Amino acid sequence: MPIKNKVQLITYPDSMGGNLKVLGEILQKHFTDIFPGGIHILPPFPSSGDRGFAPLTYLEIEPAFGTWEDIRSIGEQFDVLVDLMVNHISRQSAYFQDFLEKGRASESADLFITLDKIWSDGEPVQADVDKMFLRRPLPYSSFSISGSHEEEKVWTTFGKTEPSEQIDLDIHSPLTRKLLQLFFENFKKQNVKIVRLDAVGYVIKKLGTSCFFVEPEIYDFLDWIKEIADSQDIELLPEVHAHYSIQYKLSEYGCWIYDFILPYRILEALTAKSNTELYAYLKTRPHKQFTMLDCHDGIPVKPDLDDLIDTDESRELVDLCVQRGANLSRILSEEHKAADGFDVHQIRCTYYSALNEDDDAYLAARAIQFFTPGIPQVYYVGLLAGKNDVAQVEKTGEGREINRHNYSVEEIEQGLEQEVVQRLMKLIRFRNTFSAFDGAFQVLDAGPDEIRLLWEKDGKHCMLFINLQTYHTVIEYLDEKGMFATYQV
Repeated sequence: MPIKNKVQLITYPDSMGGNLKVLGEILQKHFTDIFPGGIHILPPFPSSGDRGFAPLTYLEIEPAFGTWEDIRSIGEQFDVLVDLMVNHISRQSAYFQDFLEKGRASESADLFITLDKIWSDGEPVQADVDKMFLRRPLPYSSFSISGSHEEEKVWTTFGKTEPSEQIDLDIHSPLTRKLLQLFFENFKKQNVKIVRLDAVGYVIKKLGTSCFFVEPEIYDFLDWIKEIADSQDIELLPEVHAHYSIQYKLSEYGCWIYDFILPYRILEALTAKSNTELYAYLKTRPHKQFTMLDCHDGIPVKPDLDDLIDTDESRELVDLCVQRGANLSRILSEEHKAADGFDVHQIRCTYYSALNEDDDAYLAARAIQFFTPGIPQVYYVGLLAGKNDVAQVEKTGEGREINRHNYSVEEIEQGLEQEVVQRLMKLIRFRNTFSAFDGAFQVLDAGPDEIRLLWEKDGKHCMLFINLQTYHTVIEYLDEKGMFATYQV
């Protein structure tokens, strides 16, 4: 099943109307021609934390969100994309709970990475830990086994609590592989067409390495999981936040990748009113990518743009976003901070707020995204031109909640009436229906404060022009009758 070259929506199962059934109704009512590319439903599974990213299982849907029937129903009209946290599973899962009760005697014990699988005596060596790309102070958590009262240390890449809620899976274990096979078979049964391999870069743990995207072992794993996906007619989208060269390696390997560089480059072009860095990027990037501007985390900075950005200029852009209400996620490992101490991992804000709630700037940003080769994804808050939800950040203490507002049906209806949203939906319709987007792409010469991008196919063409001083955005194209036409975005 080829991925459609159309616009996709990203949403939580409960962010547009409160549950999956209402989401399906809203999609049918308002968006059948807006998102023929598909719907990325962020984790709808039972979860114990991280807003769905600490799943207990992939065989069930969280009852508060609905049922598999709701997913299948959405899948009849739209290609459904879901996440598989291939690196970890919840501490509250039946599998790990059985391990906590029975320890090594548990039938699930081999799913997990006890430290003796890494260090033969089970004792971590600090010199090895120092080489690792850490997402928490230590890459393991300690647990007491209720039956024996023995302490077990198991690998936990992620998690803000101690011990972590997210327990890493041993992808070398036959037990884990059997479980992942079961999950894919269920996805096929439930009408899922695309699976995003969340945190796949962390699945290989190997001493003497960063334990992140360890080559060549990572490719062995990708080959294995692609075989499973292919057998179920499911496309894979590996999700890797890393130095851009790693993304490019995945692309060369034939994988779809995420364009985590584009959101920053577009924001930079629009705020600095210069095409220099964006143009250089558009001329060299791989085309087989999913593009986005905003998402449930933030606008990527480090390590995604390491060696691509000047940290002094980045500080200016980051400070500007903070002035506009953003908050920041920072790099933990000293080793992975810039030489001058620059440590911004992600800028957390809505993209509309990052552009100072300027409608023309925002539409210019989306136009660049839609003209950039790849599969465009629009996050639900971005779809409705949402503003920073500072109140929710203050209420929860979670910085990412700034861009995770849950919309009621009434709020969605009101949001759709906004002029900026009407303009965005018109632009999405153009991107979905104009045939030249399946053709050849060119970055055209332009003044330093202009953007000119061209698509051509079978005598059809469309050219995007943006004045970065004024954000005036125009599309020139040959219509279906071969007549020259212009469209002011």
